[in-house]
Amino acid sequence: MKIVRTSDKGFEKQFKRIVSRGKSFDPAFEKKVSAILQDVEKRGDKALFGYTKRFEGVALSAKTAEVSPLEIREALCQVSKQELAVLKLAAGRIEKYHTRQRLETWSYQEKGIELGQKIVPLARVGIYAPGGLAAYPSTVLMAAIPARIAGVREIVMTSPVGKRGLNAILVAAAQIAGVDRIFKVGGAQAVAAMAYGTESVPAVDKIVGPGNAWVATAKKLVFGRTGIDMIAGPSEILVIADGSADPAVAAADLLSQAEHDELASAVMLTSDEDLAKRVSAEVGSQLKKLSRESIAVRAIRDYGLVVVTQDLAEAVEVANRFAPEHLELLVKDPKALLRGIRNAGAVFLGHYTPEALGDYLAGPNHILPTGGTARFSSPLGVYDFVKRISVLSFDAKALAKYGKPAAEFAAMEGLDAHGKSILTRLKTKKS
Repeated sequence: MKIVRTSDKGFEKQFKRIVSRGKSFDPAFEKKVSAILQDVEKRGDKALFGYTKRFEGVALSAKTAEVSPLEIREALCQVSKQELAVLKLAAGRIEKYHTRQRLETWSYQEKGIELGQKIVPLARVGIYAPGGLAAYPSTVLMAAIPARIAGVREIVMTSPVGKRGLNAILVAAAQIAGVDRIFKVGGAQAVAAMAYGTESVPAVDKIVGPGNAWVATAKKLVFGRTGIDMIAGPSEILVIADGSADPAVAAADLLSQAEHDELASAVMLTSDEDLAKRVSAEVGSQLKKLSRESIAVRAIRDYGLVVVTQDLAEAVEVANRFAPEHLELLVKDPKALLRGIRNAGAVFLGHYTPEALGDYLAGPNHILPTGGTARFSSPLGVYDFVKRISVLSFDAKALAKYGKPAAEFAAMEGLDAHGKSILTRLKTKKS
């Protein structure tokens, strides 16, 4: 793993290259995705099933597109008791955490005025769940459980089945999390079906969940027609470590993200030069033992870095600039460092809180902002599945008090009809 110093001349260039990875705009690729979206919007099931046959090699019809109750029962029979127990343990912890995120309707009163905010759950939400080799039942739990807690009336899920058929553990996770309907479609065409609706797949109010470049681009393009959680980029981890850190642990944590994707980034910040060298060597040693070695090797080669900072304060400053998806504080006093953290998707404190724990059953959501978007966005949560409606009520005396200045404000903006809608009421009251 390459070691650099923040004082090196080329540090800024390397830093920017890692932060901006996966963000290149490809008009030709967007055009291909857009064509699929438009085709599904226009032709519905015919286009959806056509792309499923073309890309997945699976022939579907209106009768077979949705996972049937029988198929669900058969899938559940393939899941062991131990696997079900782990899924239920994770679901319970995720539910316990997210229940605290519930938002409540509220109001307050002044003289003759009542103002408030009404919280309303979305009616229908769609979850995109990658299938095949990249199947993540944990993501199904993370997406569906907060939606259910929010009060969403119907939760649908799309997941490509491919020639291997249904992923039984994905189906089990969906059942435990409260998913109402599952459809055997994936890719950009599945996003289009959820955004626009087809004869088989209902249109949803919001689409959540990760996917490949086709899925991410499709979500970006349908935003506005339907809501989305975020445009997810490659996974990333940033570790701040001091001399109290175990090099083997730090290396293992860095590799836990590097094995995800060739574009994944794994960065460590430390003011301890000896630790930097030991972690770099440990990464090289552990790489050889990974089942996904080829992926991790490319990720570490292209987007892995050990950065030597002047001190931990500078490490925090660099971390805030990076705004990582996952931030680990492998330091003696992690809470002291936490006070300076402003930008991160999730922060893991101390030597016994590996990022991987958060991926599965710690409780907080693992659908997190990536690519620096933690500067302005947050983890997926219950609040993503509700909308807020402002509520206003003025009586006659309150209107008399605030009507004239409001009309004057309208006049400043040159909107006469706005002002008249207020003044007409005041004249009516006087007469």
